[in-house]
Amino acid sequence: MGSAAAFHLARRGAHVTGLEAFGPSHDRGSSHGESRIIRQAYFEGPGYVPLVLRSYQLWRELEALSKERLLETTGGVMIGAPDGPVVAGSLASARKWDIPHRLLTTAEVAREFPALRPRPDQAGLVEPEAGVLAPESAVLAHLRQAASRGAELHFGERVLSWEASESGVVVRTDSRPYQADRLVLTAGAGSAGLWNLPVLELQVERQVMVWFEPTDIGPFTPPSCPIYLFERPDGAQYYGVPTRDGRTAKAARHHGGEFTTADTVRREVTEADVYAVREGLADTVPMLAQAPLAKSSSCLYTNSADKHFVIGLHPNSSLVSLAGGFSGHGFKFCPVVGEVLADLVESGETAQPIGEFNPNRFSAHQSGGKGISGSGGTPMPSADITSPIT
Repeated sequence: MGSAAAFHLARRGAHVTGLEAFGPSHDRGSSHGESRIIRQAYFEGPGYVPLVLRSYQLWRELEALSKERLLETTGGVMIGAPDGPVVAGSLASARKWDIPHRLLTTAEVAREFPALRPRPDQAGLVEPEAGVLAPESAVLAHLRQAASRGAELHFGERVLSWEASESGVVVRTDSRPYQADRLVLTAGAGSAGLWNLPVLELQVERQVMVWFEPTDIGPFTPPSCPIYLFERPDGAQYYGVPTRDGRTAKAARHHGGEFTTADTVRREVTEADVYAVREGLADTVPMLAQAPLAKSSSCLYTNSADKHFVIGLHPNSSLVSLAGGFSGHGFKFCPVVGEVLADLVESGETAQPIGEFNPNRFSAHQSGGKGISGSGGTPMPSADITSPIT
């Protein structure tokens, strides 16, 4: 989100300074792992659909500017009980916004997508425009475009605290202080400490991504395999991505991880972690569940109390804009969130429909005052910069 905000602000002629604790594209947060899903028939709520449709447009614009392929359309299938949140929610969004879709029976899903074996009492909603984003490349593309328009991007520099007054903001890092007219905070798993808004109750959740190497990769290759997300009878949700390298296929559980912090998260993936993913896939994606492990990685979800985004002006200062709490389903929205943040910096408002993501929704009683601040807590060690951005 920060890379996209830097690009959109620099594109409009703003003097942008970007501050990042790690490198330009790193594995310490929520924007790594070779793939992220993008979809339009949004089961989390129809209010997301206009934003994701705008995001599709902006991803294609970024591809044209960067001359890189960042979004591959593979189609997608959402599987679950016909009246469950995944299928019924996707159908509600599709019908409200005229998103192309098809409803399939269990047998039809299995026939069309050989790797998938839904339960007899389930259904599938197929969305042809769903696909896969390349997160590391996408972040770097935003950063390169921002830098080419004059943005000053600082890596290996951790933000420690900030203060806002009526005249501007001061940001202190582990290197030096900065003065600015406006501040945008897109700190991911570090947001709770920097936002200084305990009422938002952000929680950091450790998630595990696993790549298996099936004997036959054909069933996991588009168009035989789209992106997929399925819901088990106990409510647990799992997702998978078709092969990106012609050898392995990625899958993971969506939510259900242990709560942690950005500073204390267990980075290593254990046999128990992998077994838990296998167990979740066993009925619906048996060929993958039984395949040898190729690699694994952990990442972070930053969850808001209601699992919906938090985007808007800081409740105590119109000079500070916030974007966070993306709850494991935010990456696809990066370019439109960047555009929204640029709008908020310029005018304090946006034409995009972000009302339901307002930070004020959790409490009508925020502390006031002319001087406010946020602290990042104990500094983390700066990372070496290993990836050039220009």
